[in-house]
Parts: sequence; structure tokens; C-alpha cells
Amino acid sequence: MSRCLPVPVPDVCVRVKLNASACGPYAHIVVDFEPPGPSGGLELLSLLPERRLPSEYLPSLREGLGEGLDGVAATVLVTDGSFHDVDSSELGYKIAGQQAGRAALIGAGLLPSEAAATLRWATWPGMPRL
Repeated sequence: MSRCLPVPVPDVCVRVKLNASACGPYAHIVVDFEPPGPSGGLELLSLLPERRLPSEYLPSLREGLGEGLDGVAATVLVTDGSFHDVDSSELGYKIAGQQAGRAALIGAGLLPSEAAATLRWATWPGMPRL
């Protein structure tokens, strides 16, 4: 039986910028995590129009979320985000998903607060300052 996210973790923001001065994977998302719905598993929903976050990046985001959540079931709602015509890529959104998923586990108390030090691009309300 899979574990479930026990509490909501809102406003997780991830902005991946691997190289600030040149091209590199870029991704920006703001997501709310909720305990899973009746079907369980990982559910990804986006409120953003295509011009804000093209649907081509959602499979990579979902893959990264699955890795970051490490088998913990959750509903994830994308509430904000952006992309760059040149620098955005599937890799950037996969990294963003991984970071967001780990942030949710820390925010929900499923990982120790010290694990926040490993998240380079993620922030959320109540994030531990180490």
C-alpha cells in the first residue's frame, strides 16, 4: 500500500536556472500539494493556459514529481509558472518536479527539515532556514 501525503503543502515555488548567464534548462512552477483523491496515486492538474505552461512539459513535470514524492500519493495543482522559448526543456521541468516533490515531503513532515538544504531551487511557506 502506498503512503499518502497527510496534509496540504501550498505554494511550493520552483525556479530552475542551471546557468544564469547563458542557455540552460529553465523551468518555473508554483504548485499546491493536497492529500490524494479517492483514486490514490499521483494526480497532476494545471490551471495554466498553454501560453503560460505548454502541455508538452507536463509529462516531464509529472515524472519529476513522481521521483520527488518517492511513492507518496498526492494531488498536485499547478497554480502558476512560466517557460522560456529557448531555454525551457523537458529536463528543466523534470528537475522542477523532483524539487517540488521533495519540498512537499519536507513540508508535510515526511522528511526531516534538514533535507531542505538539498533543494537548490525550491521555496515554500514555512520552509526551514538552515
